[in-house]
Amino acid sequence: MRRPGPAPSATAAMKFSRHGIAFDYPDGWEVEIENTAADRCAVTVYAPEGGFWSVSDQGPDCRDAEVAAAVAAQMRAEYPNLDDEPATTLAAGVTLPGHDINFYCLDLTNTAQIRTLRTPATSYLVFCQAEDREWERIAPVFAAITESFVAAATGDAPHKTA
Repeated sequence: MRRPGPAPSATAAMKFSRHGIAFDYPDGWEVEIENTAADRCAVTVYAPEGGFWSVSDQGPDCRDAEVAAAVAAQMRAEYPNLDDEPATTLAAGVTLPGHDINFYCLDLTNTAQIRTLRTPATSYLVFCQAEDREWERIAPVFAAITESFVAAATGDAPHKTA
């Protein structure tokens, strides 16, 4: 369960590093770890306001575009009127393909991003989502988390366990 916490500090950062996944995230955000099939892991960090950023190890045999499309399709099944368009993000010098999604939930507009990262060892799915009133403020935080994750996953930055 997600518990409300203090607003994240602009200067305080926590470090997550377990199960081959490493990234920085704001102090005051809650971390949830889920072990998935084949000893894979999914990690989600929740903002106190309700937005979240998630990464999951999809395994070396993952077809990145198919996984991203499947997540978009799953969201479309839940939110039939969503807008979905192909998109990319540049993080730590690496292009992450995926989808940008906008949808209504409980009369509020929401934005989500689906991105994939392939490394020599495995593929990752990165997903972030927030209600649009929060999105403008939190999108740069999601981008910083993604940047730190990609840098650690591709070996561009040292990352120590906190």
